[in-house]
Amino acid sequence: MRGSALRREDEGYEAARRATLWNARTPALFPDTIVRPRDEEDVLAAVRVAREQGMRIAVRSGGHSWAGNHVRDGGMLIELCDLQEALIDTEARSAAIGPGCVGTDLLARLAEQDLFFPGGHCKGVALGGYLLQGGFGWNGRVHGPACMSVHAIDVVTAAGELVRADAEHHSDLYWAARGSGPGFFGVVTRFHLRVYERPKVIASCAYLYPAELLEEVFAWAHEIGPRVARTVELMLLIHRDDAGELEVGVTGPALCGTEEEAREALALLQSCPVLERAKVALPYFPATFEDFFAGSGAIYPDDHRWVTDNMWTHSPVADLLPGLRRIADTLPEWPSHMLWMNWGASPPRPDMAYSVEDETYIAVYGATADPGRDGAIAEWSTERMREMESFSTGIQLADENLGRRPARFVSDENLRRLDEVRAAYDPDGVFHPWMGRPWAPPR
Repeated sequence: MRGSALRREDEGYEAARRATLWNARTPALFPDTIVRPRDEEDVLAAVRVAREQGMRIAVRSGGHSWAGNHVRDGGMLIELCDLQEALIDTEARSAAIGPGCVGTDLLARLAEQDLFFPGGHCKGVALGGYLLQGGFGWNGRVHGPACMSVHAIDVVTAAGELVRADAEHHSDLYWAARGSGPGFFGVVTRFHLRVYERPKVIASCAYLYPAELLEEVFAWAHEIGPRVARTVELMLLIHRDDAGELEVGVTGPALCGTEEEAREALALLQSCPVLERAKVALPYFPATFEDFFAGSGAIYPDDHRWVTDNMWTHSPVADLLPGLRRIADTLPEWPSHMLWMNWGASPPRPDMAYSVEDETYIAVYGATADPGRDGAIAEWSTERMREMESFSTGIQLADENLGRRPARFVSDENLRRLDEVRAAYDPDGVFHPWMGRPWAPPR
């Protein structure tokens, strides 16, 4: 191999293990070997060695899994952060990217050619895991989850073979890759993407309301949700201000064709019935992606210990408000927060493993800088979502908590099909399944 390999007894192993995570909360799990391939040939060699030695494989592209799905006990961890190529075909509006390619870097490269891809909302997120789990990114309400824009993958299978999977070749493997997330049973070395025209106008708005108006603000957001333009990402946050006081934030990033379109779309967010009681009201301001990434960085700061959980729902807002108030009343210290995202009625989707989404997305993000608070933060995140399970239609894998709270992340039919495709491509169980859902090869 041209890349590196560290065994558990080697000097530098522990630093390398911790470096595989963005989350400062590192699981007490220890792979036997951490392999960092330099190229596709290294990946092939690593998978073949793991198979020969009976080692189970976990895969990491950028390390932004909140739960650290790639850090498992025993076996081999394959790090793909050096596979960062990004080949862009402007005329064909396509790109071939390595799993370690960072979404913000691809966005910048595409911008030079007036092109765009719905990459993740946070800076530094590599595209490998992001695309496998679905991919909720900028203008996702227009282009759909980012996995819809994957038209082929190059993947090393459990048998140690490199194959191209698309709608006509290894179509079941292609189907499984779009939405199976950390339970995918192969190592994708290249994603082939459709890219789009870059939005000409980027704008947003911002409102801050005192926490006593929570019920009124969320009821209003739920009511206008179906009327929000798909170019606008209406999001509400329950968080703490600089003084530690609870507040409700409302924002609406808009990626549009013209300024007139953006202003018209954002005007709806001025209709809140308690607008006059807002602490801050900025109905419209021009923005850049750099602004958006800076905002995300402020909400999700480095060097904190995170536990997340989430749910999709279409329940009436009256049913959800008690749970939202409970989240607010028990919210831990900053930067812990709750996100409400207006996703809306989903257009028809292609046949793929990804199959669970709904009108509204709710996620909780518990965080602390104190290791002694780990248990309390984990309990808060998990229990708040458990208390609202009766209103949930499932979760998305981006913010999963499957190790603590197993939940529905694809349709029942698609989960059965995933098991069938896994049995065909990985009958010996070379790759780890999802946390919280053991899988044994069929006899």
